[in-house]
Amino acid sequence: MRRIMAIGMAAWMAVAGAAEAQDVRAGEETYERYCAACHGQEATGYGPMRAVLTLHPVDLTALRAGNGDVFPIARVVRRIDGRDPLVSHGSPMPIYGGFFEGRDVALKTDAGQPIMTSQPVVDLVAYLQSLQQP
Repeated sequence: MRRIMAIGMAAWMAVAGAAEAQDVRAGEETYERYCAACHGQEATGYGPMRAVLTLHPVDLTALRAGNGDVFPIARVVRRIDGRDPLVSHGSPMPIYGGFFEGRDVALKTDAGQPIMTSQPVVDLVAYLQSLQQP
């Protein structure tokens, strides 16, 4: 029994350690490459593709404000990686295939639960968190 608990604790520590490795600059680069066309350079929802979308992109700088002053990490991760699709122009929000796949890392949600996703998504979430309006 102790061995099982020790293995579980070691796995949790590995997951918790991976969750702390967030690179805001890498997230900004990912945002500029994959998100800015729809959400805009300022992330306010006014990118050049806005006019052709059925549903307008959201203001990504106001995610925390629109969620009771808590950044909705789990919802954001699920939208980005496609687990919670959003139909904006007749199909789900673009999923960038292999770019957002790979070795999963854990990201701790606002409720303290880990959510598994790829490192690029972890970095992108860190960047989006840095943009939140006070």
